[in-house]
Amino acid sequence: MTRRVVRRIKNSLTEKRENLSGWLETAPVAEREICLGCATEADLQTHLEVIDVTLQQAESETFGTCKVCHGSVDSSLLEMDYTASVCLGCLSKDERSQLETELELSQTVQRALMPHQAPEIPGLDVAAFSRPAQIVGGDYFDFIRLDDSSYALTIADAVGHGLSAGMLMTGLQATLHTLLPDSPSPADVLARINHFYIHNVNYTTFVTVFLGKFDPHTRSLTYFNAGHNPAALVRRGRAEVTWLRPTGAAIGIMEDYKISPGLEQLQPGDVLVLYTDGVTEAINTGGEEFGYERLGTLLLQYAGLSAADMIAMLRQELNNYTDGRPPVDDTTIVVCKVI
Repeated sequence: MTRRVVRRIKNSLTEKRENLSGWLETAPVAEREICLGCATEADLQTHLEVIDVTLQQAESETFGTCKVCHGSVDSSLLEMDYTASVCLGCLSKDERSQLETELELSQTVQRALMPHQAPEIPGLDVAAFSRPAQIVGGDYFDFIRLDDSSYALTIADAVGHGLSAGMLMTGLQATLHTLLPDSPSPADVLARINHFYIHNVNYTTFVTVFLGKFDPHTRSLTYFNAGHNPAALVRRGRAEVTWLRPTGAAIGIMEDYKISPGLEQLQPGDVLVLYTDGVTEAINTGGEEFGYERLGTLLLQYAGLSAADMIAMLRQELNNYTDGRPPVDDTTIVVCKVI
C-alpha cells in the first residue's frame, strides 16, 4: 500500500474524530440526547476508540496488514472499511459475496441522481420546503413508494453543511432508493446504511434520519427516528402535539447499530410535520431560539389549513422571528396531512 493512500485515510479519520469529539464536547445536552437516541455517550466513545486504534496502527506501520497471510489488504477494501484486516485472497466465500454486494451498492450510490418531485400519495396532502444555509445543503427529504404499496416518508440532516454534507446526503438518498422499496424491514435498511457509512473514509460526519412508513389503506405510520428532531404529530380535535422522539441513534456514531420502531394510527385531519433543526434553532435578534414550544403552538394554530398553507405560514413565522436574516443552518419542513 502506498504512503499516499495511508496518508489520505489518516487525514480522513483524523477529521472524522475531530468532528465527532468536537460535537460531543460542544453540543448542548438536549441535542446530544436527541442524536444519541437509545445510545449513550459510551457508545460514541467506543466508535472513537476504533478510530484511535486505526490511527495508532497507521503510525506504527501495521495498518492494512492481513492477519491471515501478513500481506497487504487491498486499498479499495480499506477505503470502504478501514477496519478490514483480511486481504481479498484470504476472504471466505461468504465474505467475498458480502463484499461484492457492498461494492455494487457503492457503485449504485455514486451513479444515482437526486429526484426532487414528490409523488401523489393516496390519503395524504403533502407539501415541503427546504432552504440551504449555503449553496449546497446538508438537509434531505424524500417520498419513496415501496413494493407493498406503502410509502416511505423521510427527512435527514447531516451534522454541518456545505459541499461535504451535501455529498453525504446525495449518497444517503441513493442508498434509500436502492434498499427500501423491496426491503421487509426499514430497521435493517438503517442498520445496513450505518454499516456502510461508519467505516467509510469518505464520510467524516454523522447523519440524523426520520424514516416513516405510511400505509394508505390502514392509515398506520410505522416510524424509525435515528437521532433526528422529534417529528410533530398534531391530532385532529386535540389541543396537543405528540412528539415522535428518537428510537435509535444517528447514523455513523454506533459500531453495533440498533433501532426500534414506533407506531401511530392516523385519522383524517391528523397532521405529521417533519423538520430539521434549522427550524427549532433559528435565532432572533435577542439570541433566543425558535424552540419546540413555539413550533408546537404554531402547529396547533395552523393545523386546520392545507399542507401548502401550513408551510407558507410557518415560513412567514420563521422569517418574522429572525427579522428576515439569512438562516445560519439548513432549514427543511415537510407537512403531511391525512385527508
